[in-house]
Amino acid sequence: MANRERFALQVNGQIHVVEAEPARRLLDVLRADLGLTSVREGCGIGVCGACTVLMGGRPVSSCLLLVSQVHGQPIVTVEGLGGNGALHPVQRAFVEHFAFQCAYCTPGFILTVVAWLEQTSGQDEESLWEYLSGNLCRCGSYRNILKAARAAARNREPPWV
Repeated sequence: MANRERFALQVNGQIHVVEAEPARRLLDVLRADLGLTSVREGCGIGVCGACTVLMGGRPVSSCLLLVSQVHGQPIVTVEGLGGNGALHPVQRAFVEHFAFQCAYCTPGFILTVVAWLEQTSGQDEESLWEYLSGNLCRCGSYRNILKAARAAARNREPPWV
């Protein structure tokens, strides 16, 4: 068993101190240690987007990051969106446009759309496709996912996160 170290993770606006092996994946720490089950493993190689989190406002694959690499970085999961029981505007758009079937990929798509809206004007179709290129939906809900993203862009009221 490797040596365990203490890491301070800033997740959803709160500091969490975890004790873990430095080579442990962020995905596993978020799910097992912090109980954030919206972060899901799909492919395990950073291709599908199911494990997407926002780090510093940018979508990243948590299956490719080690807990030792993210020490102190601001991380947001779907659980950190919205507040006081209210859905985040992007979450609401996904519900209104039925932008999911099995919903396994939905948290990653939602976070990616949030990042797209934060980092672009939210009106550029090419940039939307570029942002979403790192997320896969096995159910084929792409048409509704795009509708939801466009609706969120039309109704945009920053700040999102």
